[in-house]
Amino acid sequence: MHTIWLNALIFEQTMKKKIALKDIAKALNVSSTLVSMVLNGHSKQHGISSITQQKVLAKAKELNYQPNSIARGLRTGKTNTIGLIVPDISNAFYAQIAKKIESKASEKGYHLIFCSSNECLKKEEDLIQMLRGRQVDGLILASTALHSLTIQNLIDENFPLVLIDRKVDELTTNHVVVDNYTSSFKAVEQLIANNHQRIGLLSIGPSHLSSIKDRERGYLAALKKHHIASNPSYICTIPFQTVHKAVGKCLHTLIQNPKPVTALYATNNNIAKACLYHLQKMKIKIPQQIALLAYDDIDLFEFCYPSVTAVEQPIDKIGVESLAILLDLIQNPSGQGDKPKQITLSARLIIRNSCGTLIKQPS
Repeated sequence: MHTIWLNALIFEQTMKKKIALKDIAKALNVSSTLVSMVLNGHSKQHGISSITQQKVLAKAKELNYQPNSIARGLRTGKTNTIGLIVPDISNAFYAQIAKKIESKASEKGYHLIFCSSNECLKKEEDLIQMLRGRQVDGLILASTALHSLTIQNLIDENFPLVLIDRKVDELTTNHVVVDNYTSSFKAVEQLIANNHQRIGLLSIGPSHLSSIKDRERGYLAALKKHHIASNPSYICTIPFQTVHKAVGKCLHTLIQNPKPVTALYATNNNIAKACLYHLQKMKIKIPQQIALLAYDDIDLFEFCYPSVTAVEQPIDKIGVESLAILLDLIQNPSGQGDKPKQITLSARLIIRNSCGTLIKQPS
């Protein structure tokens, strides 16, 4: 009985031990260099027989050998791993981008490490350093930065980097973004076409983000084109950290205004979801009493009642294009001195039931 227990314990400890190249070499009475050549696919150029290759591969499988990607990266300069940092891992927009990038990267033989900065520059910079420490081959980043020495250092080092969703105005680098200005302009024009002139803007902080600034510019430009005076009391900036609570407070202010808004324009999907919740709680009907339009389409907006008119961003294209640029930078480092690759994609407005038509504006 004791013998069985002892053997089980030895087996357990053996399984916990990290198997190294030298363990395979010792088991086969060959050199670690030979094992490394076989496992790294360099057998032919070194004249290693097919029988020896088969023995090495079989022993590696038997011992459950797992290669150390960091150590291999130090030897080869490549780990076939890329990093992705986004502001909000829980936001469906970023989650879907990550899914597309992970899927396409896997097809190309790359692994993805996915991180969330929570719109905190310090955390973003810490994550960049962590990923560099893990020897990632390149980085895709939706940055929260207004200024960033850390990102500038990456650019100066010619480290493979692609910004997505947001540009950092002071940095000249590769990016894949959406034409937020034009799509926002057209969205607000849709509300105006439905006879709305008192349009509340619920924007997300930080306010310096290029994507948000462009959506706000589109809102103001649409009002100006149609000779509607912008009203500062109709504009709310919602802190990223307190979206749900802040949206409720903002809606009470907009609706209790002496001239209350008749439409709401939410500049991201989390704000729009909070609007749906609070308007229902306040027993305000959409679109009969107030219209709602969202930037960032998600599945919920199609199936909720009423369905929500929304700007649909080209999520798959953002993922595919950013990864294609990054892999080109990784695989062709000599071309990194060329002009940065900068892509601006179009978004489309999906008209559903939440905008309504205001028959008569209240005086």
